[in-house]
Amino acid sequence: MGNLPDLFDLSGRLAVVTGGAGLLGSEFSKTLFQAGAIAVVADIDEDAARSLANDLNEHTQPGKTSSRAIAVQVDITSKSSVDELFRKVSDDNHHVDILINAAVIDPKFDPDSLVESDSKFGFEEYPLELWQQALDVNLTGVFLCCQAAGKLMVSQGGGVMVNISSIYGMVGPDQRLYQSSGKPDMYKPAFYPTTKAGILGLTRFLATYYAGKNIRVNALTPGGVFNEHEQDFVEAYSSRTVLGRMAEKDEMNGSLLFLASDASSYMTGSNLVVDGGWTTW
Repeated sequence: MGNLPDLFDLSGRLAVVTGGAGLLGSEFSKTLFQAGAIAVVADIDEDAARSLANDLNEHTQPGKTSSRAIAVQVDITSKSSVDELFRKVSDDNHHVDILINAAVIDPKFDPDSLVESDSKFGFEEYPLELWQQALDVNLTGVFLCCQAAGKLMVSQGGGVMVNISSIYGMVGPDQRLYQSSGKPDMYKPAFYPTTKAGILGLTRFLATYYAGKNIRVNALTPGGVFNEHEQDFVEAYSSRTVLGRMAEKDEMNGSLLFLASDASSYMTGSNLVVDGGWTTW
């Protein structure tokens, strides 16, 4: 058995993180950077990606001289944009070792990310255009990125993919959490559990499809992550978890590094659930 810290060392590897400047994506970009990887912060928000990459590059980790962050703008719903992302990073660095699919549309009930026009619809009235937009990002975008990365990983003889799912890909949303007395009814839209369940199916498909190719594909399934939610939501959500609280945004980092590194070398087609016990009851 190798030295345990070495199993988590990503020195010299290149990792692409879609949604790399987002709530969890930014944490994943930092984690991979700190483990020694060349972290490609791939995001539709180019300014946010560049800001994060610049910040990371100012804080090189001791003993991790290979660490570097690169910002790349990408629209994962566009095949040409995705292909250009992977062409650029492979031309510049000659390899793509890790893909983290973290880009997502997820209406959250907090001041920064609430999409009222999205969450106010019941299922029967939900607009087709919003459904299609979410499928394009949450599922088709992952499909396109896995396609592009898979081609490179096959040609170079291996790689790792980690797809970010959700507990709502495993169990149905508890819509009671999104109802507040005296306020209009809100809902977790149907697209979210649908696409996140699709992520798990795609993960299993890819793991078996790449059998014998030295390409591992796993899913990471977070529970609810605190993001300045209103107190009544936090209390209601927390009461359903075994640990009695929501996750902090950095509490997925260890699991992400495990799946991206050689520490999980005998895992593929698996789903690592980090949900505070939500799905255990």
